[in-house]
Amino acid sequence: MRLIPIECVKPNTVIGKTLYDSDGRVLVRAGMVLSERIIFKIKDLNILSIYIIDEFSSDEIEDIIKPELRQKAILTIKEAFSNINRLTVADKFSKKESVYFNNIESMAEDLIENVLNNKSVLLSLIDIRSMDNYIYSHSVNVAVISLVLGIALKLPKRQLQYLCIGALLHDVGKTFIPKEILMKEEELTDKEVTILDQHPILGYKYLSDSYNLSANSKIITLQHHERPDGLGYPNKLANDEINTLSKIVSIANAYDSLSTGRPNKRAMFPSDVLEYLMSNAGKKFDYEIVNIFCKIVIPFSKGTLVDLSNGDIAVVQETIPNFPLRPIVKILKSSRPDRVNTEINLISETSVVISNIRYEL
Repeated sequence: MRLIPIECVKPNTVIGKTLYDSDGRVLVRAGMVLSERIIFKIKDLNILSIYIIDEFSSDEIEDIIKPELRQKAILTIKEAFSNINRLTVADKFSKKESVYFNNIESMAEDLIENVLNNKSVLLSLIDIRSMDNYIYSHSVNVAVISLVLGIALKLPKRQLQYLCIGALLHDVGKTFIPKEILMKEEELTDKEVTILDQHPILGYKYLSDSYNLSANSKIITLQHHERPDGLGYPNKLANDEINTLSKIVSIANAYDSLSTGRPNKRAMFPSDVLEYLMSNAGKKFDYEIVNIFCKIVIPFSKGTLVDLSNGDIAVVQETIPNFPLRPIVKILKSSRPDRVNTEINLISETSVVISNIRYEL
């Protein structure tokens, strides 16, 4: 199973992962053969990429959480975020508000148990989402990625709970940002960027009035755009001034944002996102946490078609732990016939690197 942009999908392609609409209903089930009409419908729902099954990639990629739990979590965040800024002052201190926070805390517990019970805590699946549901899907994915990273860092369960709740709520301030800015497909103006950059303060200010949430979760909302080099926002904190849980969510937030496409911006390859994180370790992101993160991500899942720097075309066979950017590959096309169908371990063949992900042979 491999991920390809929706514009590269052709009729009679077999879909590898079930697609859901913005209300969590099944749109297209895994295993269905796609017609031109269904492909058009998927495009119409602002879904930019899908997983397919073909001769190169018949193996399933397991999500780190159950698909039904992911959809339930998305709907929980959607309900909370859609109603939070409609609450009156009286509502904020009533049962109406506490219901949303209680639901989010309960969902955090479910996500933690699901991830802890998973035999593998390696990240290899990019979440498929409609752009219409982007902010809610993004919040859930950031929470899942943060949990996996928190487990790798051996955080105690109580800290994982604070981390998960804070990650689910990290973008709650965006509910107070005008929709025309959040949904704008063109590049934002300087004034619009300034307004958008207020979302950590707006979110923290909103949550600070809630006594149901731990301060450890609330601080994530305020600090998830701070940077170790002091050039982040809103308070230009540096290094140890930034809460560890906030540092984790900052990395998870960047990874999910950059590896997910937008209507006006193609997604970066997961391998390029990893290289971006590594090149900014110690500046934009915590150095030690980035190092741990790079050991738990699989940027090239089995079945991914790739171009090699020597001109060969190959398919990924296996990723070696601690060496995410140098998997074992099988050569499919080469100027040297004797190399075709041979396997190469890119850890030992140091002169060759993966130069691109391709979608057709």
